[in-house]
Amino acid sequence: MVYSDNEFIRKISKPVNNFNESLWELLDDMKETMHKFNGCGLAAVQVGVLKRVVIVEINNAFIELVNPEILETVGEQCEVEGCLSVKNITGYVKRPEQVTVKACDRYGNEFVITGTGYLATALCHEIDHTKGILFIDKMEKDYKPKKEKKESK
Repeated sequence: MVYSDNEFIRKISKPVNNFNESLWELLDDMKETMHKFNGCGLAAVQVGVLKRVVIVEINNAFIELVNPEILETVGEQCEVEGCLSVKNITGYVKRPEQVTVKACDRYGNEFVITGTGYLATALCHEIDHTKGILFIDKMEKDYKPKKEKKESK
């Protein structure tokens, strides 16, 4: 895992031109790594590969996006985010309520996906990684979970 203290995480990822076994292996390895670290999304740059490749898991299904590009955004939401590459920090980040993204699948077939709520946040967060942007760059304020009150007797 590449962490925020490593300059590599700030590099801009390059487009994928070859949709072959090397890409398929990268996507499979990314899924494995994401599960190992209990994540819900991952960009190739986070595993040391400077390619425009991201994955998001929602409802136990993976969405693989190669060369993703945001086409349209609608509305705004401010939700708590964290990141596998940014240790021990969570915070509120403004993102679109809805986002439409064009990408390719692992075989080079182009598709368009529209996500709302959590999926919109996850797509934007992971696509930002391909541009060298971390959620802490956009964070409005820290998130501090409320401590549970002790029961009084």
